[in-house]
Order: sequence, then C-alpha cells, then structure tokens
Amino acid sequence: MSTITLGRTNLTVNRNGFGALPIQRISHRDAVALLQKAYDHGIDFYDTARGYSDSEEKIGAALHGVRDRVVIATKTLAVTVKEFRQDLETSLTQLQTDYIDLYQLHNPAFCPRPGDQSGLYDALLTARQQGKIRFIGITNHRLPVAEEAVASELYDTLQFPFSYLSSEVDMKLAASCRRNRLGFIAMKALSGGLITDSAAAYAFMAQFDHVLPIWGIQKEHELDEFLAHDRTPPALTAAMQAKIAQDRRELSGSFCRGCGYCMPCPMGIEIYSCARMGLLLRRAPYQVYLTDEWREKMAKVKECIHCNQCVSRCPYKLNPPEMIQKGYEDYRSFQPPSEQ
Repeated sequence: MSTITLGRTNLTVNRNGFGALPIQRISHRDAVALLQKAYDHGIDFYDTARGYSDSEEKIGAALHGVRDRVVIATKTLAVTVKEFRQDLETSLTQLQTDYIDLYQLHNPAFCPRPGDQSGLYDALLTARQQGKIRFIGITNHRLPVAEEAVASELYDTLQFPFSYLSSEVDMKLAASCRRNRLGFIAMKALSGGLITDSAAAYAFMAQFDHVLPIWGIQKEHELDEFLAHDRTPPALTAAMQAKIAQDRRELSGSFCRGCGYCMPCPMGIEIYSCARMGLLLRRAPYQVYLTDEWREKMAKVKECIHCNQCVSRCPYKLNPPEMIQKGYEDYRSFQPPSEQ
C-alpha cells in the first residue's frame, strides 16, 4: 500500500484517508462495522470533528482496541478558550483515548496566532505540552486564511478543499504547503459528490505525493472502491484526462461545494443540497433524488424568507437564496432520460 507523510510530522499513513463526516448518518452498528473493515484493510488515518454529531463516538467504539496503530484527527469549532477546553475533553472521551494525533481548528474566520485576543493558539500549545494532542492543524474554506496559515509556519497541517476541479490558485496553495513542509489534507476530494468517477479522482490525487485525500465514506461499496484503487492504482489515462477536462468546463465558476457552512436555515431548508440540485440530477444517479423525501426537501425552498443569513456565512461569497431557487426550478422541470 502507498503511504504519505504529512509534512514535517512523523505521521506516515495510507494514502486513503477516511473522512468520517458521513458516518453520522448511519447507525452505530453499521458505522463500527465500516470503520473496522477499513482498518482491517489498511486504512489508518481517520478524520472527524466535534461538530459531526456522533462521529467521534463511533470511531472510539470501533478503534479504541487498535488506538496505537491508527492516526486520529479531529477538530474544534471553538471561538473561546473555555469552549476549546470543553471540546477537547469531550473529544478525548468520545474517542476513548487520552491523546489526539492531530487537533485542528475547524474553519476559523481568521488565522489564530500566539498571544492574540482569541487565545486559541496558546490553548493548542498548552494541550500539546500536556500530551493531549501531538500536532496542530487548521482547516479552512477561505483562501486568504489558508494562505496566512501556511506562511505563518505555526501549523503542522492544513486541510483545504482540493480535487481535480480546483483552481490554479488552489494548486499553488498545495505547492506552497510542500515548500513549507506543511502537511496538506484534501477535503472535498469528490467535490461533495459532484465528481462521480472515483478512479479519476484517485488517479488525479496520486500525482501529488504530499497530499492526503480524505474520502467521505458512508457505504461499504464506497469503501470497497477506494480499497480496490489502493491495491491496483488506476492510471491517469487520456480518457480520464478528457473526462476531467469536461468536468472542469461544466463546473467552472460559481458552484456550491456542499461545505454546509450556510447552515442552519431558520426555515429548515437544506441549502447546500437544494443549491446543487441541478448539478446532482445531471451528474449523480438521479433516481436517488426522485423520492417523496427529496420532494418534501425541495418544496421547502418556497418557504425561504430571504433573511440572507446564508449569504453572510458562505465562505465562497455565493448567493444561496438565488441558487436554491434555481435548484428548485431545475428539480421541478427535470425529466428522467427515459422520459425525454
């Protein structure tokens, strides 16, 4: 199995990282079975967050017996030192461990530094001195914050959206991490489900021997795909390159990445799904979205009160109210290929 060392850390892991956000959507029993199968087949890096409901608890239940043989990364959304301490202790308890390999600040609006007013970076240093965390990381969706974090040399890792849909600026950020010996963890490696060819995604990522993709895994067949790619790495063929080029043309410009930072919506609208619905219908197995459950979700778009809370939260400066309305119109007018 191929491995990646995260920058200047001594963390060397299988190049299939397990993104554990999706396991909050499945039962405890199914999640534990999925995580244990991943471990049994060589996956040893697991990324979760305090904000992913019961994801940490499921990882703790599944992997506490092999704790010294896996690398666990989690995150805190804390904005105060008190919240930081509470989150860290809760994560340690839920993960059934007395240390966390990589503790990450979860999408802060600025780059925390030693001695600043937030006190967050100093709290990280204290936690490391206490042996509760080993390495310090930061995640972000804002390019300026990510660039500042890389240049600061304060962080051991950066987690940032990265896929074959990434811009040239994003590619330069990845290169900057390499130059600065900063571990680069690629979130949204399938662009929130818009990339449907896992082999092409894997082959693209394999070009960057310093980038660790974390694949969001919820179902056993998804895990099996990436395990197969690890055993027999797909080549970046001319056909794949043509597919990647086509996807870039179709998805260039402003599109919802599905990060979810627009949420929650006071009217209960699942903004990130509704905003991307037209793309999902054309790119994913469309039958998934033609159920009564999805019809009800999409119908909630009509209840939008245009409070614009989602606009202020979007790290990509998009206009979610306009996008969910367009998504609703696409949904209403969609005709399955067999009926066109």
